[in-house]
Amino acid sequence: MARWLTYIFIATCSCFLLASCKSRSLPENIAIDNIQISPTVESQRIIPEPKSINPFFIVSSHPLKGNAVTSEQKPIVVPVASEIKKEHTEPITILFTGDLMFDRYIRQVAQKKGNNFIFAQVKELLAENDLVVSNLEGPITENKSVSVNAKINEKNNLVFTFDPSLAKTLSELNIKLVNIGNNHILNFGPEGIKKTKEYLISANINYFGDTGDGEGRYWIKEIKGKRIGFINYNFSIKGSAQNALADITQAKKEADLVIVCPHWGTEYKTGDPGQKVIILAHQFVDAGADLIIGNHPHVVQKSEVYEDKKIYYSLGNFIFDQYWSVPTQKGLAVKVIINPKEQKLEFEEIPLTLLKNGQTKVGK
Repeated sequence: MARWLTYIFIATCSCFLLASCKSRSLPENIAIDNIQISPTVESQRIIPEPKSINPFFIVSSHPLKGNAVTSEQKPIVVPVASEIKKEHTEPITILFTGDLMFDRYIRQVAQKKGNNFIFAQVKELLAENDLVVSNLEGPITENKSVSVNAKINEKNNLVFTFDPSLAKTLSELNIKLVNIGNNHILNFGPEGIKKTKEYLISANINYFGDTGDGEGRYWIKEIKGKRIGFINYNFSIKGSAQNALADITQAKKEADLVIVCPHWGTEYKTGDPGQKVIILAHQFVDAGADLIIGNHPHVVQKSEVYEDKKIYYSLGNFIFDQYWSVPTQKGLAVKVIINPKEQKLEFEEIPLTLLKNGQTKVGK
């Protein structure tokens, strides 16, 4: 009898152990539809460990309840390579040119020989820079030219509009920033300015300048890690000097370098720009300008250094049809070389000559 009781006890214990083991085993099929996958962030990339099944997560080595990945797990994230700020050591080159005017005789040449013909002899000069900045001396509109057939002493002779095709041409030639703060930008009124901006943006060209509407007076561009601000003073807009001083103060908070491009001075006055212009230039430097490059006189004027800052009072013409004097046929391009390491500016002055066939060439 005692022997049978022992057999019954052993059998009962065995059944209990088997039932216990079965209750602890995992189900054969586990639903994984409830696993939450965190979305990737545009500026971050999630780096999985080599043995991770889920590319969106780092699977923790700590034991989890069950075998499903939970949303409580925090993925390890590192910045994408493009978001890591690199230390740039190569120099930055910005080319500044004088006035661009594509109406009257220049329009007629472009219609006969094409836009590229006008730039044929300066194409390489424009291409070899990080940025080219020019003064766009008039609006880009669909309006018919009124200056082509106007006589020199007629009012319409000084009313400009440029063919819309010029925007694409400028962009293809690496002129990607234009100053529109000048005395001709309003030749076709506010609608002309609106159209000009639309054509420029559609051609991937940025603009800046005081046109009187308070919009887009200055612009900041980052080149190779350096933020550079471009500011305009336009003598033909009331209160523009105060606007420029305010823009310099603001841009100094946002940019590493502030460049002022004024439209000022007396037309066809060579040499000294005059005391009023000099005083204003010094005020711009005192306010924080690191460089001043001016236009409007249609001739090259002197340059100077004030408080260790370079001032070019006028670069003269770049594309224009003023062939009636030697000074108006002579322009100047200035290549500004910014050395990030030494935090200094170097300047290369490139003489230009306007030819009577509508082209501009490098050299005297």
